Amino acid sequence: QVQLVESGGGLVQAGGSLRLSCTASGRTFSSLGMGWFRQAPGKEREFVAGISWSGGRISIADSVKGRFTTSRDNGKNTVYLRMNSLKVEDTAMYYCAAEVWGLGKEYGYKYWGQGTQVTVSS
Repeated sequence: QVQLVESGGGLVQAGGSLRLSCTASGRTFSSLGMGWFRQAPGKEREFVAGISWSGGRISIADSVKGRFTTSRDNGKNTVYLRMNSLKVEDTAMYYCAAEVWGLGKEYGYKYWGQGTQVTVSS
């Protein structure tokens, strides 16, 4: 089992920045692929970013490419999502997820956090 706890969400004005954190426990973090997803009201959950076990492979969704990036600190069992130039349409619940293959792709995630709300005002 893997437990994931997100933090760092909040209310920010359009054009602003936020950094989300997700701390994992229960399994060797450095073996896990990690991902970030989001879900806005009335919309399906969508992939935002993923990072492989070593951090050597990063995937970013086209909708946020150039504005969002992800990184990880295996010594702290933590993955981050840095969000810059936020837009109103980025408003959503953001979820951290983990998968055991270590790849950090768009699929295959077994463990999920509870989510952290990000609200971007105009």
